[in-house]
Amino acid sequence: MGFLKSLYNLYFSKDKVLAVRLKSLLGFVPNKTHIYKIAFHHRSNKGLHNGNRIINNERLEFLGDAIFSTVIADYLYQKYPNANEGFLTKMRSKIVKRKTLNKVGDLMELDLIMQQYNYTTMTGSMLGNALEALIGAIYLDKGYKQAHAFITSNILHKYIDINEIEKTDDNYKSILLEWGQKHNQEIQFKLLQKYKQQKRDRFKIAVLINGQNKGVADNFNKTSAEQQASQLACQSL
Repeated sequence: MGFLKSLYNLYFSKDKVLAVRLKSLLGFVPNKTHIYKIAFHHRSNKGLHNGNRIINNERLEFLGDAIFSTVIADYLYQKYPNANEGFLTKMRSKIVKRKTLNKVGDLMELDLIMQQYNYTTMTGSMLGNALEALIGAIYLDKGYKQAHAFITSNILHKYIDINEIEKTDDNYKSILLEWGQKHNQEIQFKLLQKYKQQKRDRFKIAVLINGQNKGVADNFNKTSAEQQASQLACQSL
């Protein structure tokens, strides 16, 4: 039944163009193409409806995020049999963080598919969100085993250098806080402004060292804004 469905999607379905693209991207033909269409619909898009409800990829993003984190945890547990919990947690956070997902989404050229369904400028965060939603779609279509295989083969082995990540510490907020504790300096993160952009909340954060402004950054994600401001503060030090 699955084989016949795959043939239908490739040659006869109204979504056959998407099915061909996904086959090249994923390494298999999807059965439930409608789920993948949702995965590429950002919330700024108004083109996909279910009755009176506008559909976007946020729910799939939520699901994919959990699956991705689980697979990464499993991978690291197997790769580092003697590592402690702190090391494994730190490594996982480096891999699943927004910056990494955005980069992988860009390298996978997800924007080429998203442009077919969205009428807005593509951003890095949109690509990272779409990647998580894509993982959620694979899970719903093919199950956990296929999602696990995709993450391992198509993301970890192709686009992520685990050895380089192991040597790199780019958690600038953590670095800054450790520096402040070591040198008896007071580190504060101050929300300067919360405003709307593209109908989304955006946060402007300042890093204060002993009351002096050492870095300001803004981002749709508050944690990311803190990291960016911390990086500027670290550079100033």
